[in-house]
Amino acid sequence: MGMPRNTGGGGIAVVGIDMLSERAAKMREAVHKSQSITDNMVSILGSFDHRLSALETAMRPTQIRTHAIRKAHVNIDKTLKAADVILSQFDLSRQAEAKILKGPHEDLESYLEAIEQLRNNIRFFNNNKSFKSSDGVLNNANSLLAKAISKLEEEFKQLLSSYSKPVEPERLFECLPNSMRPSSGSPGDSNGKNHLSSSHAEHNNGTDNTVYTPPTLIPPRILPLLHDLVQQMVQAGHQQQLVKIYRDTRSPVLEESLRKLGVEKLSKDDVQKMQWEVLEFKIGNWIHFMRIAVKLLFAAERKVCDQMFEGFEHLKDQCFAEVTTGSVAVLLSFGDAIAKSKRSPEKLFVLLDMYEIMRELHSEIESLFRGKSCNEIRESAFGLSKRLAQTAQETFRDFEEAVEKDATKTAVSDGTVHPLTSYVINYVKFLFDYQSTLKQLFQEFENGDSNSQLASVTMRIMQALQTNLDGKSKQYKDPALTNLFLMNNIHYMVRSVRRSEAKDLLGDDWVQRHRRVVQQHANQYKRIAWAKILQCLSIQGLTSSGGSNSMGVDGQNSSGVSRALVKERLKTFNIQFEELHQRQSQWTVPDTELRESLRLAVAEVLLPAYRSFIKRFGPMVENGKNPQKYIRYSAEDLERMLGEFFEGKTLNEPKR
Repeated sequence: MGMPRNTGGGGIAVVGIDMLSERAAKMREAVHKSQSITDNMVSILGSFDHRLSALETAMRPTQIRTHAIRKAHVNIDKTLKAADVILSQFDLSRQAEAKILKGPHEDLESYLEAIEQLRNNIRFFNNNKSFKSSDGVLNNANSLLAKAISKLEEEFKQLLSSYSKPVEPERLFECLPNSMRPSSGSPGDSNGKNHLSSSHAEHNNGTDNTVYTPPTLIPPRILPLLHDLVQQMVQAGHQQQLVKIYRDTRSPVLEESLRKLGVEKLSKDDVQKMQWEVLEFKIGNWIHFMRIAVKLLFAAERKVCDQMFEGFEHLKDQCFAEVTTGSVAVLLSFGDAIAKSKRSPEKLFVLLDMYEIMRELHSEIESLFRGKSCNEIRESAFGLSKRLAQTAQETFRDFEEAVEKDATKTAVSDGTVHPLTSYVINYVKFLFDYQSTLKQLFQEFENGDSNSQLASVTMRIMQALQTNLDGKSKQYKDPALTNLFLMNNIHYMVRSVRRSEAKDLLGDDWVQRHRRVVQQHANQYKRIAWAKILQCLSIQGLTSSGGSNSMGVDGQNSSGVSRALVKERLKTFNIQFEELHQRQSQWTVPDTELRESLRLAVAEVLLPAYRSFIKRFGPMVENGKNPQKYIRYSAEDLERMLGEFFEGKTLNEPKR
């Protein structure tokens, strides 16, 4: 089985070798042919290279000439295009010149476009100095631009002037909230202006929630034109001319608006010479003038500046400062004159009003007068606030000292509430209308709890008043009246504090302590005024040393009481009571509740003692001659007459 497979395999191998030999022979033949063809091609290509080199050498002059012609064409095209651009610039320049020579008045927009075109031309020729006539063209264009800007300045001035008119007071009043609008033709206005109410009761009417609408000073359609003029002038480097024109045009208009409103320029001497009523009136108006100036006029002027000089922050602030400086100075000079004038207690409230308006306007002044240019104005305004606060604080101290040292000799003969007491208490109550202002004022100079500072000041004033009243009470010769006077005045203080906001500040302890003082003086009055007459109704001294139990010739009763002594006691009682009635019915206890309380306290002591005396010893007199001479009054008569005590009657006034 194995042998045939081996034999067959050897035959196939021999056939394969023959075939490979045949193929190798054919490949050698092909290689020889290819080599022959390659050699032939190399020979042919070498011949072409030689011919092409000769052709290139022959064509080179032609190529050079062709390149030169092409380059010339390119240069001609460039030159023609440049010439076209230059010619178009000349054309645009002529158009711009024509518009500029016409002036800006007829068509301001076209005029501004012409200036912009002229500037473009100048930039073009500055960048194309190789143009032979560029210097001449630039000189002409710059000269024309200078004339154009000069005409533009005139146009700016004319346009700004024609739309700059003073704001009439009536128009300003319409911009105020309804609650703050004045009444026309109010009495007492010496200048014939609309009177602006300045009562202290309304001192808080400028609240943060109140809406003010600043007037439109320049029509909105004109502002963009003015802004365009500003841009051109700034580009031309005419900022200072611009500021001068704006200041010279707008400043007098603003000052005239304030003058029409009633603002006056007053010196410190003018203020010192004024009657208080006139000065108080002018201060009230000044407060409203400040509010109108800042919230309406200055706010409106700032809006104009911001829109007209948009994009030029420094100019916004500089122009606003230049325009408002004079007006602000006039307003602040009056405030300064008041702050530096002679201090007096009645000025404290107007000083607080003035300080309050400056505090109210603080944030607006800070916002309107922002920027370096406005620094001086801003600091002047804030400086006035400080001076007003300082003067108010000094006036406070003066008042406290004046209360303690008040030396008025006007004694109140009836022991009623002294005018100084009612003045000081009303003054303190008035101060509590200014609580928030006073707290701010205290914070200007010292840190700490403003509530406790206000309480401390109030207590010192009250103590100063008490010290003064103690001194005044010594003017009375009758110690009973001294105590009645002190009782009345301290009671008035306590009652006023209890009914006002001062109670929360001074506290219940202060109230209770002073109520006890009132009671002490009432008790002292009762003891001093009635001790002597009550002695007449005492049993002491009525019994003789050798008394017997039977009625003797000397008129003694069984208990040894002498009729004569009883009569003497009743006679003395009648005289003393009538004297007390006559004198003390002229005295006054103005508070109804206190008056009734004091009468009751006297009655509770006097009437039981009188009833007891009459019951015990009356029969001794009634059984004798002329009993009515000694027993003049019943207990009911005494009670009725006590009802006439402390009524402040005059001597000639008939009895009730």
